[in-house]
This record gives sequence, C-alpha cells and structure tokens, in this order.
Amino acid sequence: MLKSGGLVWLSGRMSGLRRAFLLLSALLLVSPDASAEKIHEVQKGHTLWTIARRYGVSVQAIAERNGLEEKTKIHPGQKLVIPDGTAASDSKPPADAERSPERGKSAWASDKPPPSTQTQKTAAERGVNPCNTPDPGFGMYGRWDRSPSLGQMLAPERGGISRDGRFDVMFHFHGHEPVRKEWVRVMDGAVLVGIDLGIGSGPYSSAFNAPDAFRRLVESVERAMAKRHGRGKARARHVGLSAWSAGYGAVQEILGTAYGREHVDSVVLLDGLHTGYVGEHQLNGQPLGSIVAYAKRAARGQAFMFVSHSSIIPPGYASTTETANYLIWQLGGRAVPTRPRAGDPMGLELISRYSRGGFHVRGYRGNDKMDHCAHIGLFRDVLKVHVKRRWKSPRGRGR
Repeated sequence: MLKSGGLVWLSGRMSGLRRAFLLLSALLLVSPDASAEKIHEVQKGHTLWTIARRYGVSVQAIAERNGLEEKTKIHPGQKLVIPDGTAASDSKPPADAERSPERGKSAWASDKPPPSTQTQKTAAERGVNPCNTPDPGFGMYGRWDRSPSLGQMLAPERGGISRDGRFDVMFHFHGHEPVRKEWVRVMDGAVLVGIDLGIGSGPYSSAFNAPDAFRRLVESVERAMAKRHGRGKARARHVGLSAWSAGYGAVQEILGTAYGREHVDSVVLLDGLHTGYVGEHQLNGQPLGSIVAYAKRAARGQAFMFVSHSSIIPPGYASTTETANYLIWQLGGRAVPTRPRAGDPMGLELISRYSRGGFHVRGYRGNDKMDHCAHIGLFRDVLKVHVKRRWKSPRGRGR
C-alpha cells in the first residue's frame, strides 16, 4: 500500500500527465491536416474534384503530387497521396468555390428529413387531390401552340407584347398541364412554354446539354410570337425557368451555359432538385454547381430564385431537403424552423424557410405522392408575389 506521501506524489504525477495529454490533444485538434500527408483510397464515383473538395486542397495539388494530369480518370481501389494543405503549390479554392459538405459543415445541412416530417394526408383532409386538381380552363390564353422547336407554348389570345416587339416567357419543365392550371389563374400577359420529356431527369439533361440548345428554343419562341402578331421580329425580354420533380435536369444544364447565365432572370424549382452521393453519405455537390452559382446571384439581388422541398426520402440519392439545405449552406445561412400557415395550398404544412436577397427556400412536411404534387400549387403564389411584380409584363387579353 502507498503511504500518504506516495499518494500525493502519484496524484501530482497523474495531473501532469493529464495536462500534457490535453495539450497534445489540443494541438492535434487545431490542425488535423497539417501534420502529414494522407492516403486516400478511391471509391466508386470519386473524381479528383470531389476528393480535392473533401480534403480542402486543389485538384492541381493532388494531380502534381501523384504525377497525374488534372483530367486523368481515376479508378476504385487506386491510392492517392493527399498533400499537406499548407504546401505552396496547394492554394486554397476561391471563397465562392464549392465547399465540401464534410468539412466544417453543420449537421443540419446533411440530415435527412426527421421522423416528425414523415406524414401523409388524404385528399379529403386536403380539400383537393393535388395530383388531379379542377381545371379552370385557359382564361385569356389561347390553347397550346406547338410552334416552339420543343414543347408547346401558351400565349394570350391578344396582346402580351410591347410596341417594340418585346415579351416575357417562362419555360417550364415537367408537368405542363398541372402548371397551366396555376398559370392561368394569375398571369395576364407572359408566355408559358411547357416541356414534358418523360420520367427521370436524364431526358431533360440530355435535351439541353448542347451549349446552344436553349438559345435555339428561345429563338423559336421569338419567331412564333413574331408570326402570331404579324411582326418582322419579336424578342424575349424576361426569361424564366421553372421545373417540378425531374424537370430540374434541364435547369441545371441551361444555367451551365453562357447563354443561360446571361439571359435567365428567374428560376423556380418545385420539389425537384436531386443529386447523388459520393461514397455512402457525402452529397455530391458537383452536379449542383450551376444551381449554386445562380443561387448566389439571386442572394445578391441580381436574379430571382425560389426553391421548395417536401420531406420525401428517395432511395439511394439525396432528397430535396438535403439539396435545398446544401444551397442554403453554400450561402453561409441556415434554414429557420417555422409553423404551418393556413394559406398554404393543397394541405401543405410549412416547416422551414430561408430568404436572402432574391433567393428563397420553403420546406414542407409530408412524404407521399400527393405531397409531391402539392408543390405545383405553390407556383401560383410564387408567380403572383414575385415573378409578376418583377416582370411587369405587357398585358394580354382574350378575344
């Protein structure tokens, strides 16, 4: 047994060891990346870009350290040396570059919708079946016109164009008939072009992956409006993009082109922004690059963007909750919890919101098909409160 003096000595000794351990731990926590290079084993779906963002270094630095070209394809099982982030050749990405969701990201931004949001309502409880709403007709608008090079357009029977031949146009992707029902209740002059290309975002992406595909579509609408009004030419003044569900694939591609970035004034994404994962849990932000860039423009007041999300959890890819929160996180913000509002359409229950400049996100409870369809009901208010006031389109009228 130790005598009392020995106990005092041992206590002092342990106290000193504990202080040394805490000091060492603190030093390690201050700079976990600076002590040594790391080895990364490539997994399926990884690229040099996603790996660079994960570790907070540049693609050039990884390529140089491993004797690769920046465009070299890597393969699963390949081991890459990740250079020390403080190396001179490894400059940090620009402040507005994509940031990895794994580095410095709050847990809220990568969480899936919680159990409290996994609710369902019947059509009776909603007062309407959101997937089959009553048809209000066409109002002042004529019937669908197939003059555009893709899809069909809805224009006022008369008017909707200025004296110098200018008009406003919204291109909507996926669900043109349900959207038409909301459009005619509010709009009184702007043109609507509806495009449906099938199930999944792939067909929408493919249709607009050529740099001039969207420009050609806009020009075809301009020719149709010129012919409709007996003019030599007509020009689109304000151009908007809206999409529900899978239609976001077209919006991603269009915003990635120089023409899209220059001409698109407004973007509306209704419960339809998805991406895959890198590995098992990390959201793949690379495909969202054009959307993020536009969100930043909107946040600066240079454009308008509205994004809504349900609480549906899809199998194997990121939910609209995760992608919406990713956009907010890219802006350095955080969604604010809120209470449902009586005025929300078709039984939707608001649970979160975020606004900055011209960028707005609204999150809703609900995880079934009718919840997904109900987001089309938001289009009416977005048009009335934001787009219509922003554009001040030339007035149209019926016969």
